[in-house]
Amino acid sequence: MFVDKAKIYVKGGDGGDGLVAFRREKYVPEGGPAGGDGGKGGDVIFQVDEGLRTLMDFRYQRHFKGDRGIKGRNKSQHGANAEKMIVRIPPGTIIIDDDTQEVIADMTRHGQQVVVAKGGRGGRGNTRFATPNNTAPEIAEHGEEGQERWIVLELKVMADVGLVGFPSVGKSTLLSVVSAAQPKIGAYHFTTITPNLGVVEVSEGRSFVMADLPGLIEGAHEGVGLGHEFLRHVERTRVIIHVVDMSGSEGRDPFDDWEKINAELRQYNADLENRPQIVAANKMDMPDSADNLVKFREQVSKVRPDLEILPISSLTRQGVQELLYRAADLLDQIPEAPAIEEVTEINERKIYTLDEGEDEGFTIRRENETFIVESVKIERMMKRMQLNTHDAILKLARTLRHMGVDEELRKRGAKDGTLVQIADFEFEFVEGSSYY
Repeated sequence: MFVDKAKIYVKGGDGGDGLVAFRREKYVPEGGPAGGDGGKGGDVIFQVDEGLRTLMDFRYQRHFKGDRGIKGRNKSQHGANAEKMIVRIPPGTIIIDDDTQEVIADMTRHGQQVVVAKGGRGGRGNTRFATPNNTAPEIAEHGEEGQERWIVLELKVMADVGLVGFPSVGKSTLLSVVSAAQPKIGAYHFTTITPNLGVVEVSEGRSFVMADLPGLIEGAHEGVGLGHEFLRHVERTRVIIHVVDMSGSEGRDPFDDWEKINAELRQYNADLENRPQIVAANKMDMPDSADNLVKFREQVSKVRPDLEILPISSLTRQGVQELLYRAADLLDQIPEAPAIEEVTEINERKIYTLDEGEDEGFTIRRENETFIVESVKIERMMKRMQLNTHDAILKLARTLRHMGVDEELRKRGAKDGTLVQIADFEFEFVEGSSYY
């Protein structure tokens, strides 16, 4: 089964904890703090691998978590950083943040990498907190939590030439004739339900990738039938070969089919209307095909007089080589980068800015006899600080005082013994001192 969309969870590794330690060597009196910092957590990185063609692997593994950084060591030794987690994805994959719907990256080149979940910073050891007033601090930090998010992967087939057309017009047969691909072929609608790729050798030194894309039906741009599952792949192709059943089998009108398919492409993405297109008038070995081709040319000339129409027969291989040469000539005239509006929009949305400064604000509300303080800065600090030592409690108290939390609590009526809650921690307010 071809999988072209997947939703997965990624989380960067947590940073290693900092260490509280002191030098205890002989003949080194009052050696001072010697606790090292923790290592950085591992990043989760997506890397393009041109050997992959589907997102099948993500059906079976949907969670990717980076390793945790190593805890700091004594003698001021830094804990080891965790190894980065490399996740391979096929070329043509678009990575989207599921919560914000922001496009994180459009991955097209082999070896291209993007960090989708950053690992957390390591916690600082007590060596970092030494000051002239406190030469032996017993303070250390927990490692920072790694970034986590749900992301959506969307795969758009990377092919030079895309075969489009109604079901059963002969696209799969044509691909099997011109390449070593072996798509499923049958005399019924929707034989092809997933894209098939094949490498076409035109002549010595000239080749391109052709995709047999699932058949379209009217209303596909609104999701009818295979709908968007098909149309997203057309956007990547540089040249469109529109296969039309010129025999008029099943009572179909070739010109009407051609118009409907183009309308679906146009309504899905207006840029597709201007994509170089060749009409492959297929099944010319059938009795009524020649007459239908004459009529078809007359009708198309009134709408698009410059459109190339090449008669072919996938069964007898009539005109197939001429079609391939013409497609190769068009590809030589077109830049290799996908010239589609959507890619331009994606690139414009990649805006890199400096991280915003930490929010210094706080709010206080009262529930019964308890004051609840809410602050991003304080809660983040408490999560990282190892609040199991007297020095750590004093540092927290100084931070609350400098931010003006003490003063605001007094205005709200806090007195000695009043309970104050911050996140999951509760303290008693002590007038003129700190929290215990």
